[in-house]
Amino acid sequence: MSPQRSISRLAGALAAVAAMLTFTACGSGSSTDDGDKIVVYSGRSEELVAPLIEQFSADTGIQVETRYAGSGELAAQLVTEGDKSPADVFLSQDAGALGAVSKAGLLAPVDAETLQAVPEQFSAADGTWVGVSGRARVVVYNPTLAPNPPDTIDGLLAPEWKGRIGFAPSNASWQAFVTGLRVVRGEDGAEQWLRAFKAQDPVAFENNVAVRDAVDSGQVALGLVNHYYLYELINSKGEDAVTAQNRFMAAGDPGGLINVAGVGVLKTAPNPEGAQAFAAYLVGESAQKYFAEETAEYPLVAGVAPSAAMPPLSDLQPPAVDLSQLDDIEATQELLVKTGLLTN
Repeated sequence: MSPQRSISRLAGALAAVAAMLTFTACGSGSSTDDGDKIVVYSGRSEELVAPLIEQFSADTGIQVETRYAGSGELAAQLVTEGDKSPADVFLSQDAGALGAVSKAGLLAPVDAETLQAVPEQFSAADGTWVGVSGRARVVVYNPTLAPNPPDTIDGLLAPEWKGRIGFAPSNASWQAFVTGLRVVRGEDGAEQWLRAFKAQDPVAFENNVAVRDAVDSGQVALGLVNHYYLYELINSKGEDAVTAQNRFMAAGDPGGLINVAGVGVLKTAPNPEGAQAFAAYLVGESAQKYFAEETAEYPLVAGVAPSAAMPPLSDLQPPAVDLSQLDDIEATQELLVKTGLLTN
């Protein structure tokens, strides 16, 4: 399958919204010449990363223009633009979208020093992107409704959970989990599990926030989300006001995939030096502390601790999945449509 075809579904979805995507300036100071500016395509939300981007500008003097959209949409946009793209940097919420852009041959190697700051399992095997923060898939549960929640995906198939599980079928992190499941169990094994999960009558929600809130309010007993959504709720409401809890997955279980947000530098970057500086900044101490303290994600650089409420990253034992293998987005979506868990 060609790189272009591998994200054709995303490209088709993007066509309807591309005209609405606009650049939003981030950073401090007045406008400067192009030598002091980079353009970042960000699949991470403005609310989440704008303060960090502004701090990068303040610390380096490099101004940033940021285009915010979904990571999949921006991957498709980059492939469509090809060597005409104005982007210097692709900041993605997941490894799959980065892998799709890398497969299309659009990313330059990340500087060796930047790659070496992060354990190699959290970056591209060919060095074309580097992970900057980590997130674990978990079962978020309501202890009143589920005092003994499962810690494996097969445990979710027990009769007692029928109609009581929330998930977000169109969310990139759910689809990354399914891609990882295809890697671990093969196409037939993944399809078998998805059909069994569909038979559980899971409740579909728009996004992970809605899943988390439904669990916390008791609308459903369990939900499949990334770990940090619970901590966001605790930070916003206070620990005493939150009922939901996280259940981290058993060692090696496909449900415990650790995915990363990451960054790649475009081969055609108008300002490659600034782009590499941005990538290096995101694996630096200040940015790593930002991810730990402000977004409750796992920092990937040694010496920066996660939130005290979270188990150390070194204690988690995720499935053996090369994150570079999470780039086959279209095949995952086709399988989800085939099994009735995603509509066209």
